Amino acid sequence: MFEETHDHHVLLTPGPTPIHPKAMRALMRGMLGHMDPEVFALNREIQQDLRVMYGTEPEAFTALLAGTGSLGMEAGFANLVEAGDEVLVCANGSFGRRMAEMAARYGARVRLVTAPLGEAINPADVAAHLDGVNMVAVVHGETSTGVLNPVPEIAELVRGSGALLTVDAVTTAGMEPFHMQDWGVDYAYTGAQKCLSAPPGLAPIAVSERAFARFAARRSPTPLWYCDLEGLRDYWVDHTYHHTVPVNLHFAFHAALRAALDEGLERRQRRVRAMGQVIERTLAPLGFSHYVRRPEDRLPTVLALRLPEGFDDAGVRKALREREISVTGGLGPTAGVIWRLGLMGESARPAPYRALMVALQDLLGEPGLVRRYEEALGALMPEETQPALA
Repeated sequence: MFEETHDHHVLLTPGPTPIHPKAMRALMRGMLGHMDPEVFALNREIQQDLRVMYGTEPEAFTALLAGTGSLGMEAGFANLVEAGDEVLVCANGSFGRRMAEMAARYGARVRLVTAPLGEAINPADVAAHLDGVNMVAVVHGETSTGVLNPVPEIAELVRGSGALLTVDAVTTAGMEPFHMQDWGVDYAYTGAQKCLSAPPGLAPIAVSERAFARFAARRSPTPLWYCDLEGLRDYWVDHTYHHTVPVNLHFAFHAALRAALDEGLERRQRRVRAMGQVIERTLAPLGFSHYVRRPEDRLPTVLALRLPEGFDDAGVRKALREREISVTGGLGPTAGVIWRLGLMGESARPAPYRALMVALQDLLGEPGLVRRYEEALGALMPEETQPALA
């Protein structure tokens, strides 16, 4: 029988992440209408905070789509791609391949730049395929393999080509450096439930002025009515009805995003890196090792660890789940090969991972594992982040 409360559950997955306490309180506010002046005032604050988080132009269009990050992905192709457009997709994991499928469904002629699983996209390969391209699409942090793709270097190459640049920032925005205007990104999106630790159901997007001009010059209507940029702008800017937005999710998202900005994006970046190092140092003696070979290619927010030889992946994860601890294994070819430990938002804290180490110490018969974790925490957590991590 389903239990009504899961407050004690330890969620260490690559998303969703534990809901920030301020977001949880905001979620429980009384309902307001989606056309209420207070909601429009809240939305204006969300838009401005998103500009800060993404590092956009002052007048860039930002909004929340009523869906998860995959809707953010689809909306970009629906609005900015027309049948026959040449779209170059960087695919080195499950979500890069999803980009390619979506672009093709909207009539694009898709070119692929690939890299082996666990390796980042080579910018030189992108440069070699830019001729005649209308859009380049890349996943910043490939959740399926724990790879951080070199978006700034790719963006520098795309900048002079005339192509738009779409970036999946689902596991980076709000926790990793993201400078949309400086890099030259035209369309970016994430999911509320990732680095910001808000409830699932919203996809925060940012659209450059250049991308909006490309959209305005479309030869045909946007085929996805629900996320047509013109209709979204009517609601978010002109305050006319388009569709009913999930108001309480907006309340919660606003609280979570404001909490992230109050903590400070640079401080959050230090926090996630420090926690990753603590976990690595604790688990390495058990035989866990990095799946991504080159340190510069490792995604800090999703720690991909190769499992020890003979490790019972499914059995251990099942036993952990029985103790109310969720960790995630690999996808497709990496199933049974890696664990993907989420280090986004409220999961990148000492307490949840201490619970994991307590459970693993017992399940694996590894005395001293918790002590090693606590010693690593004391040695590796930068002093300036300790108050936020206690």
